[in-house]
Amino acid sequence: MKYAKALTLLLCLAGLAQAEEKKEEKLDAAGVEFFEKKIRPVLSEHCYGCHSGKAGKSEGSLLLDSKHGIQTGGDRGPAIVPGKVQESLLLTAISHTDPDFQMPPKKGRLPDAVLADFKRWVEMGAPDPREFAEVAASTVDLEAGRRFWAFQKPTTHPLPKTSNPQWATRDLDHFILQKLDQAKLKPTPDAAPVTLLRRLHFDLVGLPPSTDDITVFVKRVAADGYQPALEAEVDRLLASPRSGERWGRHWLDVARFAESSGKESNVTFAHAWRYRNYILDAFIQDMPYDRLLQEQIAGDLLPYDSDAQRERQLIATGFLAIGPVSLNEMNKFQLLADIADEQIDTLSRSVMGYTVACARCHDHKFDPFTMEDYYSLAGMFISPKTHYGTSVAPDNQHGGDYLVLPKLPGQHIPNKPIPAARVKQMKEQVAKLQQELKDGQEAARKAVAEGRQPFEVFTLQRALAIIWSVGGMEGQLKTVDDEGHPLPLAMGVLDREKIFDAPLLARGEISRPGKKIPRGFPQVITLKDPPQIPSAHSGRLELAQWLTHPDHPLTSRVMANRVWHYLLGAGIVRTVDNFGTHGERPSHPELLDHLAVKFVQQKWSVKSLIREIVLSRTYRQASTFNPAAFEQDPDNRLLWRANKRRLDAESIRDGMLFVSGELDYSRPAGSLVAELGERQVAVFGFIPQAPPDLDGSLHRSIYLPVLRDRLPDVLDLFDFAEPSLVTGARETTNVPLQALYLMNSPFVTARSQALATRVLSTPGDLDTLIHRSFLLTPCRPPDPSEHRWATQFFQKFSPSPPPTPAALTAFCQALLSTAEFRNLD
Repeated sequence: MKYAKALTLLLCLAGLAQAEEKKEEKLDAAGVEFFEKKIRPVLSEHCYGCHSGKAGKSEGSLLLDSKHGIQTGGDRGPAIVPGKVQESLLLTAISHTDPDFQMPPKKGRLPDAVLADFKRWVEMGAPDPREFAEVAASTVDLEAGRRFWAFQKPTTHPLPKTSNPQWATRDLDHFILQKLDQAKLKPTPDAAPVTLLRRLHFDLVGLPPSTDDITVFVKRVAADGYQPALEAEVDRLLASPRSGERWGRHWLDVARFAESSGKESNVTFAHAWRYRNYILDAFIQDMPYDRLLQEQIAGDLLPYDSDAQRERQLIATGFLAIGPVSLNEMNKFQLLADIADEQIDTLSRSVMGYTVACARCHDHKFDPFTMEDYYSLAGMFISPKTHYGTSVAPDNQHGGDYLVLPKLPGQHIPNKPIPAARVKQMKEQVAKLQQELKDGQEAARKAVAEGRQPFEVFTLQRALAIIWSVGGMEGQLKTVDDEGHPLPLAMGVLDREKIFDAPLLARGEISRPGKKIPRGFPQVITLKDPPQIPSAHSGRLELAQWLTHPDHPLTSRVMANRVWHYLLGAGIVRTVDNFGTHGERPSHPELLDHLAVKFVQQKWSVKSLIREIVLSRTYRQASTFNPAAFEQDPDNRLLWRANKRRLDAESIRDGMLFVSGELDYSRPAGSLVAELGERQVAVFGFIPQAPPDLDGSLHRSIYLPVLRDRLPDVLDLFDFAEPSLVTGARETTNVPLQALYLMNSPFVTARSQALATRVLSTPGDLDTLIHRSFLLTPCRPPDPSEHRWATQFFQKFSPSPPPTPAALTAFCQALLSTAEFRNLD
């Protein structure tokens, strides 16, 4: 037995063992009849209560309601070994010959006649017609689920009557004012023009306004009025590429974008940057949201008119490939199931606002999704192959191919060429080593058959050396063509030649397969004329069409709610990733419907939705505190004022680069991770080849490396989204490490020095320098007390004008470290 285990280990590590196809045993009719009369009734009466899928129990990881379950066994090993009574643990248990292992536990020893029947059954070869384990009937009430608010199709609502309809500048304002009227509250007056301008710039482009922007806007407000000035500024900002970078980052949070695998191995994804750039371009160009989803879910299956379009759509499927993956998982079927599960979880949370993946092991406990719903989706995600592109190595048991993109003029290809002679040499070496491995496996099999240890003829060390050597060379070869020229590569998915329906797994375990579930969509959502899945299709394309159907109750609502959250500080549904029964109810349900319907009517334009919200009177409110309103509505769910908000990590960092005059607006070629190539991010997040300061670039923060478990300091400290999870709403913390970073970080010190240089570049006396420093940082002049304190500081540390660079640098660092600089009013 130990020899067989050693051989299995050897073959598994080799990664080349092929599963032998076993012919179905023809069950003897008499044996089946014996089982049905003598064996199944006993199992059903005495065992299924603790060991069946239908009961939802598997004590000791043992299921006895299928042939597979009873022969695979549980923690102790196989319950039944056909033809071998002594090795069949079930017979030991029911015979009560072992005082520590007696079954059934409370009913006493079964009669001798029953024990004799089981012994005879095993001796017959344990004939068993039960192909699949029984599963408990679903208790999900789909009709009740369809009545829940989130599963109702969004509809238009008449504008409500309010106490002051002239207050509104957009239809959405009427819904806000109605709720305030009902609570006997009044909206807060408009924010000051400069305050609103700063809020608008950070929300739309992630950067503060320049002094010129402030001057022009204030003059325009005075000349044309608030609303016309605001409309002109909004249109200008939305047309800027900076807007796409800002809003693309929001989607990357939701898409759990990262450039490494995470988990135990944490290997870099050298080509994940292409998906990042795809998202930025999509938001810059205002790609309709329905099209954006379709390309990310099934871009490889969509028609295309050019190589450039084909390239774009292949890269888009990186959405499914960039998730965390356990590269050290030995069982390839477990890995396949886990990747599909992560993809289902990401897709359902990000697009539908629901945790459908909770139905992997049982019907969803709270929401109307059944196990069959889950496995109908799982077939769509086990049918494609996920191309994550890493190579077999000591820290990676599963290599993955990249997608090879069409070659286009001017295309950036970060991987290096390999001389043609070296390519040929490596291919010969790979073939030679693979043959050695095959021969070694065969020799090991023969040794086991002869009763010898397999490692006597083919050592485990040699097998591992071959695997890792082959993996390394294959990893290099897949980045170039036969002539050694670098190939344009990306992460993504492609359908396999054979399409699969997923088996329903008892308790979600791959060792407990049940009946196969046809590919389809969650049953609780019913649409008029839903797409049909052809037998030859994985169903991903049809899933994308189903999700973007105009009548889908969730897709437009979830995205409209996300946009509202980013602009107002909290979603209409505050649990932006959870629209289920355990999520919060919408504060303004009719308003959410209004936005969702308008979003679809405006051809799924995210920029149009943003424009609609920021031009509203609701968005224009000041954040002035009102004690009476606060007492009645402390969370500001009725939006009687604007929410004060801390800037996110990227805006804090980019804002420093902007005011120091150092911000590099260009898009870097590739990414730092692409330059590093395939590397392991060590246990403590250190890559020897990486620069010590991952914050050091002068480019926008969107282009910083995002390695799971090793983020740049400023992102890590200021609540960056966890890159292994769908994150629609980041946390906001206030901790000492943030202050220490602002005081001691080389990045902040360098920005302070550059800001000081910029301030000094304009001639002027001390008052002018102080005034200019304030205009650049909090975007306002200093008040009298601030001016007095600043003057006293310079008189003490730099009494002779002009201020010394060191004194002005310290002053600028103090301004960059203020709460006002990193908060929106």
